[in-house]
Amino acid sequence: MDRVGNQVLDILSGILSKHINLSYLGFVTFTFVDVAPDLRTAKVYYSVLGRKKTDNEINVAINQKRKAFKKFMGPELHLRSTPDLHFYFDDSLLYGDKINQLLHDVEIKEEDDSEHS
Repeated sequence: MDRVGNQVLDILSGILSKHINLSYLGFVTFTFVDVAPDLRTAKVYYSVLGRKKTDNEINVAINQKRKAFKKFMGPELHLRSTPDLHFYFDDSLLYGDKINQLLHDVEIKEEDDSEHS
């Protein structure tokens, strides 16, 4: 499944840069694709830098382009059938930033405590 997921990710990224313009939402990138074992559906995770709309508006707009992405992907993907796509916001980057900030805050607190001892 990972090989197919990576292939779908590469194809979708190419389609995003060549055929479908989502720049009105911000800088959209696809981060990960999880293809179902039966290859009929795929969960596509995305992130957005410099967002120009709310999270919900971005999600709705991207999911409205599902058929267009599938249409462009079909000829490039060498499978019996093209998976149905469902787009989800990838919050792992935000989670990673939050963890880094917490660790940074702990380091500052430890430095402050050691200076006052």
